[in-house]
Amino acid sequence: MPPGPDAPATREVPHFDPVRVRGTRQRLRRLVRHRRRAVAAGLAVTAAALVAAGPREADGARGHPAQGPARLAERVSAPVRIADAATVRLLRPGDRVDVIAAEEHGPGGDAEVVARGARVAEVPEPLEAAGESGALVVLSVPRPTAARLAGASATARLSVTLC
Repeated sequence: MPPGPDAPATREVPHFDPVRVRGTRQRLRRLVRHRRRAVAAGLAVTAAALVAAGPREADGARGHPAQGPARLAERVSAPVRIADAATVRLLRPGDRVDVIAAEEHGPGGDAEVVARGARVAEVPEPLEAAGESGALVVLSVPRPTAARLAGASATARLSVTLC
């Protein structure tokens, strides 16, 4: 469609020299020369992005390792003396057991589950001199459970049930 009567007359566009941005080659050469700085800057930006996108915990600041809860969940090896040596001979490494503390006060006494689902790490060979004092078993448990096991073994006889 031809332009209407109100449109101005068409003209030819004049020839312009190409527009060039100065200094881009210089920046590229400088970046290649200072490669270590560029890599360090890239790593810093990546680390900042990973910290910002990392998991968010309600207890601590983002980007910092949790001090308390992660340490409490850490598993430790706890040697425990079980009252019945014959029961310990049934255990193998990898078995899961519940540890029960039975008080010796009066008839029947009170029994309490001290550790649930503890993994048997090792069953050491019994010593000949141990006699009737029970048998030792090494359990892999969280740190707070290990503390409860140590406390219970000082005041009660411990026994295990297979899970």
